[in-house]
Amino acid sequence: MKYALAQPNWRFEGSTYFGCPETHLPLELLYARQVLEAAGHEAIVVDGQLEDLSAGAAAERVRRFAPDFVVLTTAPTYLFWRCPQPELRLPAAWMAQLRRAAPRAVTVAIGPHGSATPEAVLRKLACDLVVRGEAEPALASLARRPWAESPGLTWRSPGGIRRTEGLNQQDMRTLGPLDFRGYPLARRQHRHHVFHGAGRGAEVEASRGCPWSCTFCNKTLFRNQFRPRRTEDVVAEVERLAAAGFDYVYFIDEIFGCGKDTPALLEALARLPVSFGVQTRMDLWTEDSLARLGQAGCVSLECGIEAITPAGRERFRKGCRLSTDRLQALLRAARRHIAWVQANLIANDDDDVPAMEQWRRELIADGVWVSQPVPVFAFPGTPLYRQRFGPPDDGAWERAHRHYLDVNRRRGTFSDVQDPAPRALAELESPAPDGVAD
Repeated sequence: MKYALAQPNWRFEGSTYFGCPETHLPLELLYARQVLEAAGHEAIVVDGQLEDLSAGAAAERVRRFAPDFVVLTTAPTYLFWRCPQPELRLPAAWMAQLRRAAPRAVTVAIGPHGSATPEAVLRKLACDLVVRGEAEPALASLARRPWAESPGLTWRSPGGIRRTEGLNQQDMRTLGPLDFRGYPLARRQHRHHVFHGAGRGAEVEASRGCPWSCTFCNKTLFRNQFRPRRTEDVVAEVERLAAAGFDYVYFIDEIFGCGKDTPALLEALARLPVSFGVQTRMDLWTEDSLARLGQAGCVSLECGIEAITPAGRERFRKGCRLSTDRLQALLRAARRHIAWVQANLIANDDDDVPAMEQWRRELIADGVWVSQPVPVFAFPGTPLYRQRFGPPDDGAWERAHRHYLDVNRRRGTFSDVQDPAPRALAELESPAPDGVAD
């Protein structure tokens, strides 16, 4: 079977999206291609964003390939499946073009939207099938009918919409190093979460999932269970990127440093001509291990503190046993070894704003960047969404988006990395004018 794996050329005007708008490696598509080829299938990756393609140009490439399956991701790269743009106007426009280019192919949507609300994605994208969970273990199974024997699928049939239970989760120990064959890697430049110097950056995945269950984290319906990759595969992938001219990698792991193999990974990274960035938790580290992290080449560390009181952190089910003073001491220790250290806070109605500002000022004076408290979006499928609204249904994204706009317009607390005047979801998803597909 032949699979065309596509990523749209992302645009976020008017969106509440607060992820990075730059190009990132579509790891979900690259790994899926590798798994499909290992199973004897043929696959291509069409990265609309990296190559700055129009939907029409991408569709023409897909038409020439003549696939049996057309797969489109509904959010940028696994790194941002946890905070995707709520609107699906762009994926819907791209899916329409791809469907016309390959009318005999089965059209498939992967991503966080379908993992939470598969029937809504079937409707909005007018596709044939939606995958719940991760793409890699699901796509090869599509060639083996009947689909009713595969978990985590929702599809259109002559008798209506059908659905199988379960989620797709990849066995990370079987994902060997990416070879990037045929992918336009030379176009890639962006160094994610680095704010000084110059160089070339790429993303790498050392593990998936997280053993904690913070209420706001959008990982429950995909990338949930903690699963490390083999250290030798991660190192081999970084070595390939270094050989291709990259001098920086960003680990997209939900929580870098959870794995028991972390010391071995840091030891190997210290020998490579690359620096790296991570997302992590301060309570995974000590002064000594933070020093080893910096010595291994870490130049960017981002962590969620969420609140400056134990009660505030408990509100989010953070599961952090350290005191605020101890967290502060570890952040200062990290900054002694790592060029950029960032601590993130979440806004709440009952925040002690003067105390929070004082806490921020003290750490910023010592070189640790502490964000302004950011508003939290109750992504469908998160524990926070369920607390507020119950199980996600066909209108979950509209409900969460409307609540987010109402609360943050009243507070005036939209994040400074968002569009300053986000629009309503119905407006964002209104049909494009005739002839405009991307």
